[in-house]
Amino acid sequence: MTAPSPYTLNEQAQRVSAALPPLLVEAERVAATVVLGIHGRKRAGPGESFWQYRPYAFGDPVTRVDWRKSARSDRVFIRENEWEAANTLWLWSSPSPTMTFKSHLATVSKRDRADLMALALASLALRAQERVGLMSGPDAPGHSRAILLRMAEHLLGHEGPRFPEAARLRRFASVVLLSDFFETIPEIAAAITPMAAAGVAGHVVHIVDPAEETLPYAGRIEFQEVAGPLKFLSAKTETLRQPYAEKLSLHRAALRALAGKFGWSFTIHRTDESPARLLMALHGLIGGAKSRALRGGAAA
Repeated sequence: MTAPSPYTLNEQAQRVSAALPPLLVEAERVAATVVLGIHGRKRAGPGESFWQYRPYAFGDPVTRVDWRKSARSDRVFIRENEWEAANTLWLWSSPSPTMTFKSHLATVSKRDRADLMALALASLALRAQERVGLMSGPDAPGHSRAILLRMAEHLLGHEGPRFPEAARLRRFASVVLLSDFFETIPEIAAAITPMAAAGVAGHVVHIVDPAEETLPYAGRIEFQEVAGPLKFLSAKTETLRQPYAEKLSLHRAALRALAGKFGWSFTIHRTDESPARLLMALHGLIGGAKSRALRGGAAA
């Protein structure tokens, strides 16, 4: 295989660098509004949160005996705290062609918002000394700031499988899936089920354009499939609004039920809303007590 010429490499570097700084700067700006907390691992270890009592065993240090609990029983009990340690956060921004959609009601496409949120979440995790990685990326999870640049480069390439794969996931990790999830429910379930089986805490973020929610069109409109040949001509588009809303509601209900089946969270985000607002919500789910409860359910 012939090595690329310096001119080709320089052209590629300039093209990438022209897009990376704004994306990274914006991600860092959004991330600066939130401070990510530490993650409970639902297992015994060093930490400040109480986890469980267990009977005293030979070799346990006396300093770990809970004398108040032991005084109420004929046994001696050890107090164990929950292990609070660095967690691996896996991120996935959908490469689906439908994510390129941007209506007149929004200033960014769904893909731009998903990529921004993935990098902002990664920035938060790195500030908390946690490891982050892209599920569709070639790199292993890392905890250095340099990984942000590699993540941004990969996201700008819009590469990767149609659905994320669970091969590299390990128990007690967290995954955040950012997509419009306009695939069929059986397809989505087939992708999510192996992740839940791996014992991870999952967070499904359903990203939509405001026009996809409200169908703000009237009169004679031709609709065309984003990544296909299908076309549909409507003579009175306003008459489709109610049945469209009902079908979208049913799809979302199925998505929410699928996430709830595995103890995962489900969040809806419109691209005309503040990214900081979404980041704050995800921060509460990933770093807060609810995340620990979800992780316990996912690992069961």
